[in-house]
Amino acid sequence: MSMTTPPGKRGRDAYSHRFRRLREQGLRPPVPQETPGTEPAAIDAVLDCGWGRLIFAQTFADPAKIAQCMREEAPDQRDIAVYVRDPHVVIAAAPQELFLDPSHTYRLDLSHYRPSRRTFKGFAVRRVASRSDADEVNRIYATRNMVQVRPDFFWSSRDARALVHLVAEDEVTGAILGTVTGVDHGRAFADPERGTSLWCLAVDAQATRPSVGEALVRHLAEMFQARGAAFMDLSVLHDNEQAISLYDKLGFVRVPFFSIKHKNPINERLFVGEPPENKLNPYARILVDEARRRGIGVEITDAEGGFFRLTYGGRTIACRESLTELTTAIAMSICDDKAVTRRVAERAGITVPEQMEADIDDVPALEAFLAKHGQVVVKPARGEQGRGVAVGLDSIGAIETAIESAAKISDRVIIEQCVTGEDLRLIVINYKLVAAAIRRPARVIGDGRSTIRQLIERQSRRRAASTGGESRIPLDTETKRCIMTSGHALEDVLESGLELAVRRTANLHTGGTIHDVTDHVHPTLVEAAVRIARAIDIPVTGIDLMVPDYKGPGYAFIEANERPGLANHEPQPTAERFVDLLFPQSIPASARRAAGF
Repeated sequence: MSMTTPPGKRGRDAYSHRFRRLREQGLRPPVPQETPGTEPAAIDAVLDCGWGRLIFAQTFADPAKIAQCMREEAPDQRDIAVYVRDPHVVIAAAPQELFLDPSHTYRLDLSHYRPSRRTFKGFAVRRVASRSDADEVNRIYATRNMVQVRPDFFWSSRDARALVHLVAEDEVTGAILGTVTGVDHGRAFADPERGTSLWCLAVDAQATRPSVGEALVRHLAEMFQARGAAFMDLSVLHDNEQAISLYDKLGFVRVPFFSIKHKNPINERLFVGEPPENKLNPYARILVDEARRRGIGVEITDAEGGFFRLTYGGRTIACRESLTELTTAIAMSICDDKAVTRRVAERAGITVPEQMEADIDDVPALEAFLAKHGQVVVKPARGEQGRGVAVGLDSIGAIETAIESAAKISDRVIIEQCVTGEDLRLIVINYKLVAAAIRRPARVIGDGRSTIRQLIERQSRRRAASTGGESRIPLDTETKRCIMTSGHALEDVLESGLELAVRRTANLHTGGTIHDVTDHVHPTLVEAAVRIARAIDIPVTGIDLMVPDYKGPGYAFIEANERPGLANHEPQPTAERFVDLLFPQSIPASARRAAGF
């Protein structure tokens, strides 16, 4: 995000007096000579940015008028009054509706800014150019809990003089990796100080290319610098340490300007303080937030463990993330033991890989199983989040090492036929498919300068920051084995542009990424997932299949998860369907009628 302000050498007083003097004379501020062709400066300047309006308070003579403008905020929008000279006076005009934004303002002096000598490889920064670009920007906004913009707004404003929408596009895959919006104040309201601002910087949490955010900020700064702008401002929440670190690195300095926002559900956490659910992990918090939206009572019983109770209409249900009292101990024990899960699925007519229980002392049996299948998977009979799982083993030595590692997690270890393909997670709630996603193992991309260890550490920090600490790439035996299998070592410098898988398993907790395919998954795969859920008799589950193509019918069942991470599948309505299951009477009447309740 970002904001604008007058230059420090003249200060806010001189800037405001200039506008005030012109108003008193009944004149409009002159067009600065430095920005020929711009329109005359506006009084009471307001700019629609799609997600809400920027209200440039330095162009308002009356603080009460700023407050009134803020009170006209549209539903599901987020207006921001920037460069507020006297925030206490503005808030006093509507104290129940407005609040002081707890963000810092940072400024980049474009007269002293120098472009980086570094070349960003693997992606290119360009303007939003199509409806699909707009959809991808909104997808990234959704994953970052930002207000989305009508796709037609991007398209209608593509030639706008004041707004600049940029995206970073992967040169190999064409995927949109990040986005930023710029506002040219000279073109917005003939700003005599030639200011600009940066807003809505967002990078896809699953982007593997490094420095996407830095490239977007630099590209926007250089674009505005070429236009003759004096500075570029931005606003960042005071506790966003990762973003502040980037801005410090690029030469931004903090400046003392304030902004005001309107109290609404979007901004709620900024003005009500930290509620107890903020201490929950993302998987519990998404469910608690949905419950609160419906007026369901929430009691956090153990935030660290993700335990809470929901109460509605005299009914109370205890939960641990997506695991509830509705899941029986029998269903949970079936999911907990992978050998039992496989047998239940096989009896239900589901395709399953061949499996045997490992005995490290029975080498002939291990050799025979390996000879039959070529590659195998070793995993604990009990366990979760990919811990102790080794994939693609093709030697007895590797199998024995993996068995010893898995035995530290479970007293029973399973060896399974290695099925190639992609890892598909299907979320089934109330025996209906709610979300489907391909999960891909962690990978890094070389820059020609950094070692594989350094690349993993950076990627791991990015994944942790974007998932609330839930996703990291462990530098463990399995990671090292995966790297060695590819012919590399941790301290090797990876060639620029070369992509290297550093894990075989696709679990989020070991750095994997998740890619939604709900609208494209083959009906046979959906049917298999629902059939497994019914065979286990479990109302909320994550079914893992290995598939050659999620658009085709082929699959092999891997396992069922009794406590799937529903937050991983936003913006699919996993939290909504979860609460529907628990409290169907809380479903809005219109939605109940549409669903046939």
